[in-house]
Amino acid sequence: MPEKKEQKIVVLTENSDSDKILVLHGVKLATAFKKELCLLHLAGKNEKKIKKTITENLTKYNKVVRDEVPSLNVSYLILKGNARDLIDTLADKYEAILIISRKTMYNKLSGALRQSPLAFLFLNHEITQIPGYKKIILPVDLRRETKDAALWASYFARFNNSAVNVLVANDKDKANIRSITKNIKAIKILFLKLRIPMKLYKGKNNSLKIQFEALDIAGSSDAELLIILASSYISIFDLMIGLPEKKIINKSGSLPVLVINPRKDMYIMCD
Repeated sequence: MPEKKEQKIVVLTENSDSDKILVLHGVKLATAFKKELCLLHLAGKNEKKIKKTITENLTKYNKVVRDEVPSLNVSYLILKGNARDLIDTLADKYEAILIISRKTMYNKLSGALRQSPLAFLFLNHEITQIPGYKKIILPVDLRRETKDAALWASYFARFNNSAVNVLVANDKDKANIRSITKNIKAIKILFLKLRIPMKLYKGKNNSLKIQFEALDIAGSSDAELLIILASSYISIFDLMIGLPEKKIINKSGSLPVLVINPRKDMYIMCD
């Protein structure tokens, strides 16, 4: 019988001092979710000369984590290629469930995100204080994939005792209202089944702008995580002016932003 692989929280390293901050976020979440922590470096063509340094750094981080958190399973990977080409490998072969990256890497990772069944967590690597991820803001719009974002909110609530604040879009169109109502009903059923409390708030904006309102609320409160859906439909014009998720990540400051791809069936975390 083949060995069952453990699901992994993957930290995307860049072979720089700021990797330490991302690793600490990875330790925090891998410990909370009881998953393996995997330190990943995507090696480019010009990195052959420094492969030894990369390996030494990953080995060092691996040892530090093992010494500080002996109960946490830790591994590291050096893979050749770009994230977009390797996303299926990470998901299927290595059982990745979440990828942690600097928010400055969004442009390089946007193609991978659009192909990914995994969640992406974008962080400000210049902020040294590691959040507790205890207060979550979840905007709800008319898209049925909002339930996937809600599922991730439930993971944080179940395994990290996080408080979930749901901000509901304020649409006027009757069909949109019905879609939003269905989403809220499904989220309530999920949270009731899991015995997870949550707070519902009516937003001022419609589905097109509710995520930006959620960002503003998160920034003016003590929120420690914003969970959003990426764009469902992408045109050349969208790419030219910038997708909403890119704008939100750029404006997020110190706030971590978890992005779920609505264009792919999301991988589900195992208990």
